[in-house]
Amino acid sequence: MSNRATPHSFVVLLQRYFTEYLTNQRAVSSQTIAAYRDTFRLLLGFAERHIGKTPASIELRDLNSQLILAFLDHLERERDNGPRSRNVRLSAIRSFLRYASHHDVSALATIQRALAIPQKRCDKPLLGFLSREEMQAILCAPNKQEWTGRRDRAFFTTMYNTGARVSELIGLRSSDVVLNGSACIHINGKGRKQRTVPLWRNSASLLLAWKREMGDAVGSAPFFPNRSGTAMTRSNVTQRLALYVKQAAQGQPQLLEKTISPHTFRHTTAMHLLQSGVDIAVIALLLGHESPTTTHMYIEADLSMKERALARLQPLQTGTTRYRPTDTLMQFLQAL
Repeated sequence: MSNRATPHSFVVLLQRYFTEYLTNQRAVSSQTIAAYRDTFRLLLGFAERHIGKTPASIELRDLNSQLILAFLDHLERERDNGPRSRNVRLSAIRSFLRYASHHDVSALATIQRALAIPQKRCDKPLLGFLSREEMQAILCAPNKQEWTGRRDRAFFTTMYNTGARVSELIGLRSSDVVLNGSACIHINGKGRKQRTVPLWRNSASLLLAWKREMGDAVGSAPFFPNRSGTAMTRSNVTQRLALYVKQAAQGQPQLLEKTISPHTFRHTTAMHLLQSGVDIAVIALLLGHESPTTTHMYIEADLSMKERALARLQPLQTGTTRYRPTDTLMQFLQAL
């Protein structure tokens, strides 16, 4: 039996899926490709242990619903992945199977049963955000006498000003920052969507001082580099933020009781804009949300806005009479 891969074999389809479909036809971001790649590395490793086939010998029919369900269960039980991570892995598998269904109709029945696997429901906790006093304390925590402190103060101030994702800011280039005239930054967002966000005067001043300190950085250079001159990493930003939260907690001790991540800044910016009366559609544009419905979650999180809304509606004057059963059988049932 020949080991040569056929044009419709799983190996060939998976390679074409990444090199042609995702990269060329869909032009997805490198982060998406990396996430999908990791999903299939985990899946193929699990399949080798589960059905005894090496990744090169797996066929498309082997990716049946039983194998995929066992893989998803493995993620939750043995790798301690939550429902959200499970659903992300399932989305990557679904994307490939939909692509494969157009190229190998002989496996269509297997693919359809696998595509029928539902996403797992999960709780949606209320968003965490900071008060203006807490945010001020964190932004003032970096030491202005140190190079990293000046960089971090400019970085986190920009993050609060723009509501940008951490991946968007660590990917910010010198050419993306405009400080002459109307100060703004050009953000390359999720899904390759670009948006321009204006800067407050104090933010522009900080960035101007930082740009001067950076010297003659070329336009493609990272605007917020680490000491080696390369872009900061997500874990680096998280570590720096944890340090400043700890320092800020000396004046705002309640900060130690909160779970604060770089994404908390994005939620905080949205909540502060909403509380200031900015229209939710404008907030969606600033944050780069594809639909304003995504931004509705901030309304759900703000209890004070709900209280003010209910205060405008005067309660009806209704009596508080107690219900009394009028029938002996109803009295019996009521007493149970």
